[in-house]
Amino acid sequence: MFPIRVPPVFRMLAFTLAVAQGDLLALAEESPASFHDHIARLQPTVPDGFTIVVQPPFVVIGDEPAAIVEQRATNTVKWAVDRLKQEYFPRDPKEIIDIWLFRDKDSYTNHAFLLFHDTPASPFGYCSEEHQALVMNISTGSGTLVHEIVHAYLHVNFPRCPPWFDEGLASLYEAPADVNGHIRGRINWRLKGLEQTIREGKTVSFRRLTAMSAGEFYGGEGSANYNAYYAQARYLCYYLQEKGLLTKFYREFVADAKRDPTGYATLQRVLRVTDMEKFKKQWEDFVLQLRRP
Repeated sequence: MFPIRVPPVFRMLAFTLAVAQGDLLALAEESPASFHDHIARLQPTVPDGFTIVVQPPFVVIGDEPAAIVEQRATNTVKWAVDRLKQEYFPRDPKEIIDIWLFRDKDSYTNHAFLLFHDTPASPFGYCSEEHQALVMNISTGSGTLVHEIVHAYLHVNFPRCPPWFDEGLASLYEAPADVNGHIRGRINWRLKGLEQTIREGKTVSFRRLTAMSAGEFYGGEGSANYNAYYAQARYLCYYLQEKGLLTKFYREFVADAKRDPTGYATLQRVLRVTDMEKFKKQWEDFVLQLRRP
């Protein structure tokens, strides 16, 4: 037996779930059919001791105390979705996505195997496209969760998005903050490695970074450049954010993606820069002046 919660903001849409002896008993007539059917399919797979919270367009499932699961659904998921949509995304994901929040490392690894037959490569969390789910060790913090929410929205709003921006924007919000009602990315752990890469003269040109295929950009976690590309993409997005240009860049990039699939020409236009090697040096100086909190 487990509780299913519906945040007040969604009750006006809305549906109420009644659960007894592990069975789904009642659903208000005005419930969206998609959530009705989804919960009915999901319910038999949810272990005892979990709470389900409907937070459109997601369903949040967690094994922390019910009040904490509700808090995470509101203060992290809804908070991030509202602000990301305000800045970037007019469309929600087409499919309902489950967000599984496991209370600690053991719960995360055990349930990932029991529920999805996965052995997580990341200690923080991952996206399972096969199961339409975000699977998180929430004890490590909410940054990875927001990162994956960004991916979910980018994939439906900008399906042509190249790897550098897909990961750059998602990584930016691994350390999210609210500034006057707007989402902002803060300096995070990726800065240290980037500083070293800059000092060693190993950053790549922005032309090369933006043109990388998925295979070149990701390269596998064993690749020496795997984290370096993430960090360079993140802090390029951070630079655009700090200059008040990130939302403008995103919107122009999406609008012009057929002609400029890498975003390189759009980047030059938004920055008002023609000499990108000179800009790269300016950007590196900017990064080296950043200070971790």
